[in-house]
Amino acid sequence: MPQPVPRLTSQQPTHRTILPIVESPKGSEALVDHPWDNLLPDHKRKNRAPPTRLGPPIVGGVGGSPYVMLRQLRHEEQKLTRQKKNATGKKKATMRASSAKRSGAYDPASAVSVPSTLLFDVASSSLGRKRRCRVENSKTAAVCGGNGYAGRTNEPIWNVGLKGVWHLNHVFGASTAVVHRVDTDVTYNGLCDNGIEKFLSLSYGQDTGGENRFKPPLPHVQERNTVVDAHTNGPACPQPRGAFALPLYLSNITDTSEDCLHLNIYRPESTKSDAKLPVMLYIHGGSFFIGSKDEIAIQPEGLIERSVEMGHPVLVVNINYRLGVFGFAQSTALRDEGSENAGLRDQRLAIEWTRDNIAHFGGDPDNITILGQSSGGLAVGMQIMAYGGSKPISFQQASCESQALEPGITGNFTLDAMSDVTEYVGCNTSSLQSADTIACLRGLSMRQLQHAQEATHRDGPGANIGDQWLPVVDGDVLPDAPSKLIAEGRFANVSATMIGWCEDDGNFFVGTLTSDSDVFQFFHRYLPGMSGENVRKLLALYPVSDFSDNPSVALPAQTYRAGRILRDILFTCQPIHYGQALAKAGNVFLWDQNQTMYDEILASLGGTGYGVIHTSNFAYQFGNLSHYNVDGFPYHPNQSDFALRDRQSSSWASFANFGHPSDVRCGTLKGWQPAFAKKDEVDVYVIGGPHEGLFAEDGPRAGPVFGAQKLRERCAFINSPEIIQQLQY
Repeated sequence: MPQPVPRLTSQQPTHRTILPIVESPKGSEALVDHPWDNLLPDHKRKNRAPPTRLGPPIVGGVGGSPYVMLRQLRHEEQKLTRQKKNATGKKKATMRASSAKRSGAYDPASAVSVPSTLLFDVASSSLGRKRRCRVENSKTAAVCGGNGYAGRTNEPIWNVGLKGVWHLNHVFGASTAVVHRVDTDVTYNGLCDNGIEKFLSLSYGQDTGGENRFKPPLPHVQERNTVVDAHTNGPACPQPRGAFALPLYLSNITDTSEDCLHLNIYRPESTKSDAKLPVMLYIHGGSFFIGSKDEIAIQPEGLIERSVEMGHPVLVVNINYRLGVFGFAQSTALRDEGSENAGLRDQRLAIEWTRDNIAHFGGDPDNITILGQSSGGLAVGMQIMAYGGSKPISFQQASCESQALEPGITGNFTLDAMSDVTEYVGCNTSSLQSADTIACLRGLSMRQLQHAQEATHRDGPGANIGDQWLPVVDGDVLPDAPSKLIAEGRFANVSATMIGWCEDDGNFFVGTLTSDSDVFQFFHRYLPGMSGENVRKLLALYPVSDFSDNPSVALPAQTYRAGRILRDILFTCQPIHYGQALAKAGNVFLWDQNQTMYDEILASLGGTGYGVIHTSNFAYQFGNLSHYNVDGFPYHPNQSDFALRDRQSSSWASFANFGHPSDVRCGTLKGWQPAFAKKDEVDVYVIGGPHEGLFAEDGPRAGPVFGAQKLRERCAFINSPEIIQQLQY
């Protein structure tokens, strides 16, 4: 993912609210007030007004969201003393929470220790029993079935005290999910929330620190006769801490470690080990520089719930992998020891772990779809062509979102970044390519190397718009230039593939350009391998007269022109080129996202007019518009947003189940057909907006979306052999 350069002026929102907790009135029980509705899956909030806030955002606050707070309280269970005190035989626990204040703010993020403690009662059937719970209305009623707790009160949520909050923990289904492997006598203890069971931060690879830094990942082998605590997210791989690229990504990274080769498993509640559910393994994006399996925007609960409603449930796996210099360091010394492309090797190991272990969680090891967005989409593209197709793959289907290839892979962007890092830390006393330099880098602490990476990181067109850390042709994982592997058919046979982009995927990354000269300089710097003559030919295919100024938001036509050129190069034409090759082995489905929820959010941040930008598909694809219902963001989805959420998430689940995204029985997008089924015509499905449906890329069937885009002519130039070579991939 290129680094965005929008004109955002407002204070970015905090994602955490410090919730006051005070003593509740005697006798009050579990209670749910309307503000907590935003913790429910979208499909359980249909026809309900957008939930109210818990209060104004605490700018710069360090508290936890209500969901995080409830989850943290659930984890406190491990630290509490239990006293069985009920003459009738029913269990009643009196618990003492050491990290809760008698009043004021509960702050799980800072883990503040306090001198006082607070006693609270928990009415329970049996510890760890699953509870099926729902909110009946927008007032204060909570109803739970399955021998769970049921209670009602008229007190507002912020007056419930810790006792009430603990009950809410159960109301929202934070019970235990268990998988036991008989063959190894290993038990995995996860969570069950709102009908979704989650097994978080399972290790698939060993610690990558110390002498393992930069090296291929070593498989993690779980010790026999052990219990694995899979309740918490665990650390992200080393990267800058904080929140970045709002609203493209929503998470706030606070914990990083080189011991990060972990994955999350999400499945419908009560899935049996022999269920053989289709598996969707997601590779996150973020320029191979930021991101994690726990990114809020890609959490799949809504997608899974929709698949259950369809009658065709899916299981989802999210993975971590090494990023930046930790995952994509380049040098001759690393190549000689088989250690380049460490991040791609991590991904492959995670896929293999999933193949070998997912059956114990109810997944089908013979029906795995790998998906990824932005650099994650590029990762999917690389996994398809890994080893030039000479080694078997552990997946059957693939989905590339807003990238499948990238210019610059055979260029010098990553070597330049590597040189900058090495010089910054003083490891440049010998050649960049030498074993001594790598030994020096391995001798640094994680913090030192991460700080150097952050301090030297560059974006802008001269630094590949921030995509500095790229895969490299290493003669192993990537045996040759991707374009050559495609031309020679040296890639795996994938039975079905989805490839798509957002209608205005490039607009967020070009800044404000006002003249022909601005646009020329932007692309001349972004494409250092392209001759000036060919840059001019490229720009001539996109006359500024094809675009319009947007005076209401002070964005000139030249900005939209540059955004469209960037979109076609990076997100549209290269995927079409790759898709044509993949179509020889299986169906390929192309799509163009033409609806977004971001307009109001961007306006609140001081920027608007960018259109259907990068990651606009997330809210609909993952089935949870409420991911974007966070403090400081306006949240006003309309009926068309909810309807598209259902159709699009259904289509993704349908693809995982059947290899086809359109099934009239399942409420999917209608009429979606393979892109290359017709001779000399490419079909693309427009998702959302006023003109949804299947259209040709050009000609009489292009429709209102593609009619003026001249995709056939423009992509023919971008995908020509000479330009491909100059694009350096």
